[in-house]
Amino acid sequence: MSRPEETRMREVKTEDSVGLALAHDLTQIIPGQFKGRRFRKGHVVREEDIPELLSIGKAHLYVLELGAHDLHEDEAALRMAQAVAGSNLELTEPSEGKVLLRSAVHGLARIERPFIDGMNAVDQIAMATVADFTTVRPGQAIAGTRVIPLVVAAEKIAAIEAKAALWLDEHEGQAPVRVHPFRSLRVGVITTGSEVYSGLIEDKFGPVVREKVEALGSTVIEQRLSPDDSETIVQHILYYKERQVDLILITGGMSVDPDDRTPGAIRLAGARVVSHGTPMLPGSMLMMAYLGETPVMGLPGCVIYDRFTSLDVLLPRICAGVKVERNQITELGYGGLQAEKG
Repeated sequence: MSRPEETRMREVKTEDSVGLALAHDLTQIIPGQFKGRRFRKGHVVREEDIPELLSIGKAHLYVLELGAHDLHEDEAALRMAQAVAGSNLELTEPSEGKVLLRSAVHGLARIERPFIDGMNAVDQIAMATVADFTTVRPGQAIAGTRVIPLVVAAEKIAAIEAKAALWLDEHEGQAPVRVHPFRSLRVGVITTGSEVYSGLIEDKFGPVVREKVEALGSTVIEQRLSPDDSETIVQHILYYKERQVDLILITGGMSVDPDDRTPGAIRLAGARVVSHGTPMLPGSMLMMAYLGETPVMGLPGCVIYDRFTSLDVLLPRICAGVKVERNQITELGYGGLQAEKG
């Protein structure tokens, strides 16, 4: 059957709607208890539906005849979601005009903000996402698409699809919305400090670092203690490099005290320093470096007692296979002041 040239909406009294198909999802709201779809688009109204439809405030219903150049909100939302979705995502079926993109894995959400901003600059188009680099669990929604009206011009959605295809071509197949799964890394830890090495005080770093590493699906394969001696720290770094670990974490020795030798030892080992320091509080004294392709991090003392530091920002990226570069460090300053303890 051919469509009319223009979309037409016909209003029908609810009492006279038996046998008609609903033009859109109908939402029910019970304050403090429930908000969601009660009747699905396309539902054929039955006699027994009439009292409930009236109880949710629907005195009239609408029959929709789509024009030849228009799309229903459900189809538009689905097509937009399909256009932007990349790896490790699952799409929900349209509900109340929305489609959600959920993570299929435990990993790191990658959201290309320039593309998303471009979509949302188009009138009547809406896409909401989590922030780039958000750690997500399986089943967690990381984006949602919808259009504002019930019906939208098909050419708007086709233009978004074309832009998404162009983005893929220009970014080596990396879709604007995707999830990088966490890899199982083998992590070597070096704990510096003559007071810990000699047994004068108990190591507090090891348990904290191990917990953070394991929470992302990786394993600390060994922890070595070192005095505050540059050459010894270098030897431990090279030992882990020879063991082909995936990540080297060096705890302690990152302050400005003369006997704190970790930054110099990282350099002496031959690592390329991405940044000595970050514009984030707490965690400003962290060092990010690479020894060949192996990431090396010098961890400041705040890791022991602050719940969220620059380590908690950068570690998930490393576990997801993202190479940390200087621009990512620079961007940590905006929003990087964490709330003080009460």
